[in-house]
Amino acid sequence: MSTAIATDRLVKRFEKWDADGNGALERGDFEEEAAKIAHAFGKSPDSGEVQALRDAFHSLFDYLVREAGVPAEGPLSKDQFLSVTENLIFQGGEANFNRALGPVVKAIIGLCDKNADGQINAGEFEAWLAGIGVDRAEAQEAFRRVDKNGDGELSLEELLAAVRDYHFGRLEVELLG
Repeated sequence: MSTAIATDRLVKRFEKWDADGNGALERGDFEEEAAKIAHAFGKSPDSGEVQALRDAFHSLFDYLVREAGVPAEGPLSKDQFLSVTENLIFQGGEANFNRALGPVVKAIIGLCDKNADGQINAGEFEAWLAGIGVDRAEAQEAFRRVDKNGDGELSLEELLAAVRDYHFGRLEVELLG
């Protein structure tokens, strides 16, 4: 594992989530990210799935500001974000990582899980990645790498492991866009 790769990817994550480009993360940035993801999936902003995604992003923001020791509404500087997320990745362990990011990944599953079985099949995964700009061939290859047990379905646990693997530099496909 390379801390340089993880830090580089976290900096890119910060820049992506900083929707207004002001150099700080605020609750509105997380709401904007949820709206962009929902739009990519063609979901109505008023749908239950989109509300679940907004709630998940609010919870993630709340976690980040709480861990950084800043007021509940933020803002969160890049240095604060990096400190909290690097601690989460390198020190917090898998359970803490899953608690922080699990609701967001679960909500994204809810957006693209057409058969409502709580898992993502290859077609649903391709739609997910297409929604964040990944081409079909790359999505198919990523599915094979993420489907650790080879059952043709991706569970929440497999998807969380893939998000962790991306941040550790072990997977090149960014599932969160």
